[in-house]
Amino acid sequence: MKTKALFAVVLILFTSMVAGAAQGKVVHLFLKGTIHPITAEYVTKGLESAEKNQAETVVLQIETPGGLSESMRTIISAMINSKVPVIVYVAPSGSRATSAGFYITIASDLAVMAPGTHLGSAHPVTMGQEGPDTENSKTMMKKVTEDSVAYIKTLAERRGRNVEQAEKAVRESVSFTENEALKANLINFIAGNVQELLQKANGMQIRRFDGSTKKLELGNPQITRFEMSRRQKFLSLLADPNVAFMLVGLGMLGLMIELYNPGLILPGIVGVISVALFLLSVQVLPINYAGLFLILFAIVLFVLEIKITSYGILTLGGIVSIILGATMMIDAPIPEMKIAWRVILTVVGMIAATMTFLLVLVVTLHRKKPVTGAQGMLREIGTAQTRIDKEGQVFVRGEIWNATSSQPIEKGEKVKVLSVRGLTLQVEKWNGPDHQGTNA
Repeated sequence: MKTKALFAVVLILFTSMVAGAAQGKVVHLFLKGTIHPITAEYVTKGLESAEKNQAETVVLQIETPGGLSESMRTIISAMINSKVPVIVYVAPSGSRATSAGFYITIASDLAVMAPGTHLGSAHPVTMGQEGPDTENSKTMMKKVTEDSVAYIKTLAERRGRNVEQAEKAVRESVSFTENEALKANLINFIAGNVQELLQKANGMQIRRFDGSTKKLELGNPQITRFEMSRRQKFLSLLADPNVAFMLVGLGMLGLMIELYNPGLILPGIVGVISVALFLLSVQVLPINYAGLFLILFAIVLFVLEIKITSYGILTLGGIVSIILGATMMIDAPIPEMKIAWRVILTVVGMIAATMTFLLVLVVTLHRKKPVTGAQGMLREIGTAQTRIDKEGQVFVRGEIWNATSSQPIEKGEKVKVLSVRGLTLQVEKWNGPDHQGTNA
């Protein structure tokens, strides 16, 4: 009996230990930079992985200036429908969660900020808002604002947060430090790191978006980092507008060099691959097709310059076109998703330098005296093989030619070729130095 009792006690302790070890499984996600379709896909996959592995909670660490509204809504929809509670953690110190990041923070089950961070500035910005301030644009902006206000109010109310302050962040672009956000009841608490966050969250009773409640058991947290896949990292890199513009610039350079000197192969391969990657990034980025058209138009002008040689006019038009296209190509609501001016100027400078080099080569070849064919014979210097009295023979370029002249030329005198008519040269007596053209 004692043995059975001891076995039962050991079994209970072992079961408790296993249960304790099973509790506190935490999936750690990272959302850094602008919010776009690839980051939305990453967060969604991370939440699905947390559900599959029966995690206790997900810590979504964010550091973002905002991003695309559709991608933001995709993330929020995945969060509020997740069976696993989501803790949004604005970190590390010095980070921010503004614009779309503010909505994601408010939508979380628990909102936490690190010291020295801030959030807010969530006023909506419509695509192409830099345009004329017309009555129609004002009406559209008002509609977008009211829709965004209704959205943030719903999120704040369902999460038990300060609806009035959340609305201010949208209507008036108000920002909050971590202490101000805590005082305004926009976040739950402040934590210096993930371990402190989990320690404070342990045992908390949270209210889910659907109204149900859950107590967080994080006494023995097992943190698992969920990283982006290689594909997501690659596509996320292409989703950088600066990288996309550098790709199209590199594609231009490669194709122009290949067209100017066919057969080099490598510049053509690099150019085609760069353009293909740019077209792939177009599938991820919010593209303004007017800007894309201007960039493609610039490519056409550069190619025509090589073929037609307008002595710089087409190149100048191409440079203007690519600068205008770059400034409007990305149809994004935040400055961080625009192409940086330093990147624009660098790429345009490289293209301009390459085109200048190619133009110099073209002009040099055009000005260079022909050395073959009938044109190559003009102004050549030779020697009269016979006396030329209207007709005779001359020795030019190692060959004997029939020749005509309007003036008599004695045998052995120097002659200069004026024109070529079939196999007959029109010549005149030459008294200049022997070094002009090709001496006989």
